[in-house]
Amino acid sequence: MTDRPAGRSRAAFAVLVLVVLTGTTWYAAAELQRARAEQNAPTRVEVTEDVLDGPHVLFRGTAPGELYGRVAAVALDDLSGPREVTPVVCDRVSSQGATTVCLRTRRGVVTTYEADVLDAEWRTTATWSLPGIPSRTQLSPDGLVATTAFVTGHSYSQAGFSTETMVRDLDGAKVSGNLEDFTLVADGERVAPVDRNVWGVTFVDDRYFYATVRSRSLDRTWLVRGDLTERTLVTVLDDVECPSLSPDGSRLAFKRDVAADGAATQHWTPAVLDLATLEVTVLDAEQRTVDDQMTWLDDTTLLYGLPRADEPGTTDVWSLAVDGTSKPAVAIPQAWSPSVVG
Repeated sequence: MTDRPAGRSRAAFAVLVLVVLTGTTWYAAAELQRARAEQNAPTRVEVTEDVLDGPHVLFRGTAPGELYGRVAAVALDDLSGPREVTPVVCDRVSSQGATTVCLRTRRGVVTTYEADVLDAEWRTTATWSLPGIPSRTQLSPDGLVATTAFVTGHSYSQAGFSTETMVRDLDGAKVSGNLEDFTLVADGERVAPVDRNVWGVTFVDDRYFYATVRSRSLDRTWLVRGDLTERTLVTVLDDVECPSLSPDGSRLAFKRDVAADGAATQHWTPAVLDLATLEVTVLDAEQRTVDDQMTWLDDTTLLYGLPRADEPGTTDVWSLAVDGTSKPAVAIPQAWSPSVVG
C-alpha cells in the first residue's frame, strides 16, 4: 500500500477547512440577518397618544419587533389598553412623571452600562456610568435615585454575585454613598460581613428607606431600614427580598422564599408586612415563583413581572390583590418594570 502524498492531504484538509468556515460564516450571517429582521419587524401592539398626559403606568415594552425595549405607558384606568411609546430604550425604569430614571445597556465594541435622568420631554438631564448589568432603580418623591448593578454575576440566586447599590440626587453630583459601606446592625449588634450585598431599595422619604441585605458567609438575608444621615442599616426581618413601600406608608410588599428546607431552588412568593404589627401575610394565591421587586398599583393591588415560558425575552406585568380575594391576572401584556404615575 502506498502513502497518500503529503501535499494532496494538506490540500484536501485546506478545502475542508474552507468549506467549514464558509458554512459557519454563512450561518452566522444568516442568523444576524434573521435577528435584524425580527428587531425591525413591526411590533404588534396598539399604539395611541396622550396617555402620558394623564395618570398612567410607565414600563419597558417587551413585545417583539421594532419597539422592543422602548419605554411606554398605558392609562391607569385601562392597563391592557393601547400604549403610548416613547423614544427611549431602557432595561429598568422608575418615574415620578416629570422625571424618569432609566438604566440602560450600551452595546458596541465594548458594552457599557449607564443611568440616565430624563425630563418630561425625554431629554437627558444627568447621566453616570454603572459598574455592571443594571438590576434595580427607584426614584423617590424627594429627588433621590437608587441604582443597583451587578458588578459580578447576573442573578441574586447565583453563588458569588456582587452588587453595587448607590443613592444620589437627581443631577448625580451629590452621592450618599455605596450602601454596602453603611454600618450594619443585625439583631441589635454591629456586624461587618465582608461579602454583604445590598439591593431592592424603596424610599420612605429623603432620609429613610428599606432594602435587602444578604451575607452568604453568614447565610442570612435581611429586610433592613436604612438611614442616609446616620449611614446605618438596621435589620427588621429575616428572609425577605426586594421590599416595596405601599402608597400610604403602612405596609411593605416583598418576595419571601417559601421553598422547603434543603430544596435545591428557591421559590419566591409575594408577601406583605404590616409595619405597625410586623405581621406577615403570604399571598399564596400566586403559586409561581416571583423574582421581581413588586410595585403598588394602589393600596390594594401589587404589580410584578413574570417571563413567558414559551417566548424568550417576553414578559408580562401581572396584578395581585393583597387581601387574597382573587387570583393573579395579566395587567399589562408584554411589559416589564412598571412604575405608577398617578
